[in-house]
Amino acid sequence: MGKNVTQNLIENHLVEGKMIPGKEIGIKIDQTLTQDATGTMVMLEFEAMKIPRVKTELSAQYVDHNLVQSDFKNADDHLFLRSACKKYGVWYSRPGNGVSHPVHMERFGIPGKTLLGSDSHTCAAGSLGMLAIGAGGLEVAMALAGKPFYVKMPKTWGVKLNGSLSDWVSAKDVILELLRRHDVDRGIGKIIEYYGPGLKYLTAMDRHVIANMGAELGATTTVFPSDETVYKFLKSQGRGKDWDEITADSDAEYDEYEEINLSELEPLIACPSSPGNVVPVSEVVGREIYQAMIGSSANPGLRDFAVPALMVSEEQIHDRVSFDINPTSRQIMETLIERGLLSKLVRAGGRIHQAGCNGCIGMGQAPATDRISLRTVPRNFPGRSGTKEDQVYLCSPETATASAITGVITDPRTLDMDYPEFTEPETININTQMLVPPIEEDEEIELEKGPNIQPLPLFYSLPDILKGPVLQKVGNDISTDEIMPAGSQVLPFRSNIPEISKFVFNQVDPTYYKRAIKYRKTGSVIVGGKNYGQGSSREHAALAPRYLGVKVVIAINFARIHFQNLANFGILPLEFVDQKDWNKIEQDDVMVIENVRKAIQNGKNIIVTNRSKNEAYKMQQSLTPRQVAMVLEGSLINVVRKENV
Repeated sequence: MGKNVTQNLIENHLVEGKMIPGKEIGIKIDQTLTQDATGTMVMLEFEAMKIPRVKTELSAQYVDHNLVQSDFKNADDHLFLRSACKKYGVWYSRPGNGVSHPVHMERFGIPGKTLLGSDSHTCAAGSLGMLAIGAGGLEVAMALAGKPFYVKMPKTWGVKLNGSLSDWVSAKDVILELLRRHDVDRGIGKIIEYYGPGLKYLTAMDRHVIANMGAELGATTTVFPSDETVYKFLKSQGRGKDWDEITADSDAEYDEYEEINLSELEPLIACPSSPGNVVPVSEVVGREIYQAMIGSSANPGLRDFAVPALMVSEEQIHDRVSFDINPTSRQIMETLIERGLLSKLVRAGGRIHQAGCNGCIGMGQAPATDRISLRTVPRNFPGRSGTKEDQVYLCSPETATASAITGVITDPRTLDMDYPEFTEPETININTQMLVPPIEEDEEIELEKGPNIQPLPLFYSLPDILKGPVLQKVGNDISTDEIMPAGSQVLPFRSNIPEISKFVFNQVDPTYYKRAIKYRKTGSVIVGGKNYGQGSSREHAALAPRYLGVKVVIAINFARIHFQNLANFGILPLEFVDQKDWNKIEQDDVMVIENVRKAIQNGKNIIVTNRSKNEAYKMQQSLTPRQVAMVLEGSLINVVRKENV
């Protein structure tokens, strides 16, 4: 039996374990990607390891999230990241240079390489034929130190693409179709690999759109072959020499199969407040909108701005609508200027923002109260936009622009205009001046730490008896945005755990912090539903609750990255054997686990006693031996320190 692309990539980087689905493997990491919302903590963690220089082939730090400088915090942290990059041998992408994922694709992505990023949308680089995986910051710090990345061997979900996209239907509608079929958890424990004759009709940046939002299906990552389309893209970026053909063997097989006929797709839209709440645009037409936003890592290509620009060339945006344009890289912005496309957007009423994540992460551009915002971003979790009771819809640039013109949700096929013709240029002007390369190793560099950067908290080993109240009980698909919000008020504290912990569960229950701080020393419990911790890779969603005394999280099941983040910081993740037991637990019930150290070492089911109701529940733990060691020692950092004593 031949190998698919996924199997070839993993086999070429396998350093530990066997490629058996569900079994833990270790893979060599060639490149890393960090961004400023998570990278500040990564650099502090790497500093704690006292390793003088990163050991990857290439590592890049991007400043793309925390661009709003309302006080000193973000600015200080940018200087810290710049100094850390100089000290440790990392590329530094300056503020305003663009979103990490498209910039990495433009400048650094290489087919056949592995990429580990402290951002869940790192999977976007799978569009180049890379094995690109999002992870918690501490795991990325370990990769910087030359350590393998550990993950349970995923199954491969093969998605065959037939046909070609019709006018007014684009790559966003392809991934929305998968989400329409399967919701947000179908990809857990899987890598999605696309193949088939329809691939030749998708550009490299089209593939980026699809690969990026594979994270919303819960997938470990997404993989495309590296074919002539990828070569054409790399050549246009002046990097044709980096291309290598990587395709599946003719007799390759997949663990699961799916087919999408591109010719049959129609414009789709994800309604509030989940990427999986997808319906045809035609079902929601006519709803009045306040905002339409184009850009973000989920639609970052030149065509994602060029097509809207051509659509509004002789139009004016509705006077009620804020038409927000977020260029995704400095290079794309310059190209839009040179081709006269940016002026079309401006003349039509577009609001031009700096190249970065911006409103996607709640950094400005928050919508009005109870008003609809159409966005080409990857997520619409509750409150992520910066407006607590938001109504964010996810859609293609075509749908967003059509709706901006009319002032209501509009199926772009109904516009009285021809579909704009746009062809990706074979060559573009490349400007790398905003990328600062690593410097020579022998220079003495001092880290620049502003007053907001605080040391990592110390965490103690797991006691033999865990006891504490359930301070928060939540339902299914709770995201890390709801556990640890982002936005302009919260993210500036990303390097200050005591301060950022004040916002834990703030979207869900503003009283959580005041209740939790009382149990910081004695311990507390969180109970979740299915797919607990979906979404962003931010480790603060584990690190801040740990600081507040959370020792155990009980859920029906967990999202992959968050499960690992919990183990990384010594929080015990447990899953209900009988899901009906979830209904029996109430907030403030006191939970007790005895002989817990021995139980998790033996790998047996664990009994959790509800002292308040005099009930007992059977829990399973799926920790690997490596993860067990982290929980026992209190954190992965403690494990590393113990090994180096």
